[in-house]
Amino acid sequence: MSGTIHLEIDAGIATITNDNTEKHNAFDDEMDARLFEILAEIQSNPEIRVVIWRGEGKSFSSGRDVGSIGVAQTELTHHELMRRGHRGIQQLWQMDQPVLVACKGWVMGGSFQRALLCDIRVAAEGTRFRLPELTYGVIPDTGGVAVLHQMCGDGVVNDMVLTGRVMDAEEALRHGVVSRVVAESELDEVVRSMAEQIASTPIITVKLYREVLRHLSLPALRSSMDDELTYQTTLNKSDDFAEFKAAKAEGRDPRYSGS
Repeated sequence: MSGTIHLEIDAGIATITNDNTEKHNAFDDEMDARLFEILAEIQSNPEIRVVIWRGEGKSFSSGRDVGSIGVAQTELTHHELMRRGHRGIQQLWQMDQPVLVACKGWVMGGSFQRALLCDIRVAAEGTRFRLPELTYGVIPDTGGVAVLHQMCGDGVVNDMVLTGRVMDAEEALRHGVVSRVVAESELDEVVRSMAEQIASTPIITVKLYREVLRHLSLPALRSSMDDELTYQTTLNKSDDFAEFKAAKAEGRDPRYSGS
């Protein structure tokens, strides 16, 4: 059974909740489509002042449902599916409402990258961040690597992407990936309090401040996502990716050619 995503609106604050708890809120194509619908709905609602994005259960999101990686679950081609994903999540850049992410448990892969495209991230103690895409034969393709590179520099990003190693909440705080680390029992309350503070400020001040930040960051992000779209599509049709899947299915060591 596919997971889902809920939207609740209360006192000018919209709360998006990932709800696929059996898979630590891993995303499939249907959940992606629903997320993009929700972002469009928020964008068109002037009564919404700020957005909270959270996960039900133990994790914010473990990323992509591994059963769907490299396999289109719709009639769209791989390239079209990626374009839909990029256009869908880039709605964050058109929204006037800032987005706060309540991170807990696993925050992995594309979901980690999507969180990096948001305005503020708060982590519960014990949160683990990871970019495991290379272990599945693909590359990160949701724009977050560009943000992480701005925060951490080459060394940390290369380590996380090339080895797939885990970043814990304390390290994330040191690098500015998250702005606060709190007890898990306090996470929702703290993020809600932050959202209420933002919602109490003049709308125009929030809007213009975020425009300043966008002018600093968006050119590099757009360029990075354009590259990701091209290279991930090329990779999906490559001999090495076909060999990766074949070797895994046959239980043998892969024989890569570099093409």
